[in-house]
Amino acid sequence: MNLSLKIALGSLLIICLINCKHEIKKVDQEDVIEPIKQELPEVAGNYVSDYYQNRNEGYDWIAISVKNIGENTIGISVRSRADKKKPTCTLDTKANKVNDSLFTSAVNGLTVMFTFHKDTLNISTERPEQADGLQYYCSGGGNFIGNYARIDGDLDQTQIDRTIFSRTLELQGIGFLVSSTTIEFGKELQITPYGLEVDNNPITHIIEGTVINAEIEDLNSDGFPELLVYLSSDGSGSYGDVIGYSVNNGKSISAIYFPPVSENDELKKGYMGHDEFSVIETTLAQRFPIYKEGDTNANPTGGIRQIEYQLVDGEASRKFVIKNSTDFPEKN
Repeated sequence: MNLSLKIALGSLLIICLINCKHEIKKVDQEDVIEPIKQELPEVAGNYVSDYYQNRNEGYDWIAISVKNIGENTIGISVRSRADKKKPTCTLDTKANKVNDSLFTSAVNGLTVMFTFHKDTLNISTERPEQADGLQYYCSGGGNFIGNYARIDGDLDQTQIDRTIFSRTLELQGIGFLVSSTTIEFGKELQITPYGLEVDNNPITHIIEGTVINAEIEDLNSDGFPELLVYLSSDGSGSYGDVIGYSVNNGKSISAIYFPPVSENDELKKGYMGHDEFSVIETTLAQRFPIYKEGDTNANPTGGIRQIEYQLVDGEASRKFVIKNSTDFPEKN
């Protein structure tokens, strides 16, 4: 084959490759399939068991109320029918986001899984054989594992359990059942200890506002726990308060005094509520936004103030005293 023919064949091959490449590229662009946008479930709402639809015929039912309480956290309230007998199941817990459809919570030492689909919720334990561990929160050997359907609007207020908050906390062999209910003239908080040597009688408080959380910890490192119940006032201010009890040598409990911010001339500057409380090791921390003059209730601009409290022995009972206070600047 002479040189001219080789050059001609080579040129033809190059032209064919270029045309094929352009053609393939053209086909690829024309045949691109737009990805299907998956409709992610909106998890907040009320979900009910099958028999809810037959409640007027006397059937028992369970409802799961889900609220958004953080970017990656939801609040779960398990309630049931309570107009004809004692509630079937009662539980309050927080669940953390695993992905857009799955949230998990630690309940009684078990990992409980809340899986959301469009208009449905499935509740299960991480391992099926662990389901019986949730019987503690239900009567008659039952539990709240299963499937629930979303409903529009509120639950049937004539039948539902009036318990607003319910949690059981235990440490060092001593525990507390903390619950609040709606009563005729307000709200009632009941604290029932167990495991004490002398006095396990329940303690009742008539409260203003709502119980938002409860924690247990040995704050003074004496081998016995303290119980802290966090309250938030109703209304836009959401002013916080703490009801605390300390165990006395494993025999009884006594109240802990918590000093209100409003009684401290320095710390109350810029204070307008919206408190958050949490135990950090053996310290109680209180955080709230700082308001500058002219700020609206919904838009504080002064940063965040954190107060840390230490539990000490007082003359009559234990009390919280301020350990330190820090103001953090507003995030840009």
